[in-house]
Amino acid sequence: MSLSTPFRTLLLASVVTAATACGTGDRSATAVPSTAILGAVEELASPAPPGSKTPFVIADDSGAAYVSWTEQRADSSFAIRLAKWNGASWDSARTIAADRPFFVNWADFPAITKLDNGDLAAHWLEREGTSTYAYGIRTVRSRDDGRTWSAPVTPHTDGLAAEHGFVSLWSEGGRNLGLVWLDGRKSAMKDSTREMTVRTAMVRDDGTLSREAVLDARTCDCCQTATARGSQGRVIVYRNRSDKDIRDIAIVRELVGGWSPPVLVHADDWFYPGCPVNGPQVAASGKTVVVAWYTAAHDTARVLVATSTDGGATFGTPVRIDEGDPIGRVSIVLDSRAEPIVAWLEQRTTDEAEVLVRRVTGATVGETRSLARTSGARQSGFPRLAVLRDTLLATWTTTKPAPQVHVARLPLSASAR
Repeated sequence: MSLSTPFRTLLLASVVTAATACGTGDRSATAVPSTAILGAVEELASPAPPGSKTPFVIADDSGAAYVSWTEQRADSSFAIRLAKWNGASWDSARTIAADRPFFVNWADFPAITKLDNGDLAAHWLEREGTSTYAYGIRTVRSRDDGRTWSAPVTPHTDGLAAEHGFVSLWSEGGRNLGLVWLDGRKSAMKDSTREMTVRTAMVRDDGTLSREAVLDARTCDCCQTATARGSQGRVIVYRNRSDKDIRDIAIVRELVGGWSPPVLVHADDWFYPGCPVNGPQVAASGKTVVVAWYTAAHDTARVLVATSTDGGATFGTPVRIDEGDPIGRVSIVLDSRAEPIVAWLEQRTTDEAEVLVRRVTGATVGETRSLARTSGARQSGFPRLAVLRDTLLATWTTTKPAPQVHVARLPLSASAR
């Protein structure tokens, strides 16, 4: 899972960047329907100070939202922090964890979720052993809205100094925490191959573990996992790795008898002898499951969106939504009509990228909204989205003069411009 090589330079040596190749063709000739319009961007005061990065955002039905981030303090140590948005302002920031041997990484970062019983849950990574890429997952929960947190629980039971990360969290059975991660224990075992695996487990309310399972025995090394639940059950998506180094996006579904075998969302046929550090994201509502991802198959960088109307069992033809030179790093949510809204990074100059967001209505991609200019380098990280009633919340990281997390909101009303 080494992240030491900036693969994108190699990927895009022969990328086709013509804007007319995006989406369903030249959008300038066709009026964008009002349902594909996003409102104007309103940046909010950020609860995160300079020195913050790796944002994550969630929203709940009560009208509240939470943003977490990694914060570097004056003494160069790190803390995982959280703030709550009440619709008008942020409350005081709260500390999830500090003064621990964190593994801090631009692509493998902490996340938060709200359980169905109202508890908050979070995870981060901690170093284990002396190897650079030996680290483990820690999960905690809060019963008082993030003011205090439980003792950390480690969800993997191998006990090996290996890579465990790229975690996605969810509420399981009301008060339990489900999670999926990339697991590198094979690399620490004698006489073993070095493939990463995808594993899942549940942390019960009392901190005990159950339901640990292997979902895929060979996956891409360091692309994010993602999960969502619709009326047909939970789905998990990730970047697969075939024995021929084809690295396309796979999906696993939770069925009555257990997890399904993995199948491809779409056969991009991306041969790549390394990890692009650019995982998929997924959102679900009812029987609709929508996956967004980056690929550079056949020397063409693209951000694609594919929709399933049968709970993730099958997907339609992907729609291209980038503007011709994407870096990727996607995020996706669904609005009240179960239509996707996607954020990603688009390269603008050698040193500069733009954080873009766009709505998709069927095969029609709406107008882009620019959230900010930032760097295309690793330090700018991954934007993240959440839907708070009739509002889209977006968070991202700028890099100059110092890294800092930003937050904005956009109305989802079709008439807002």
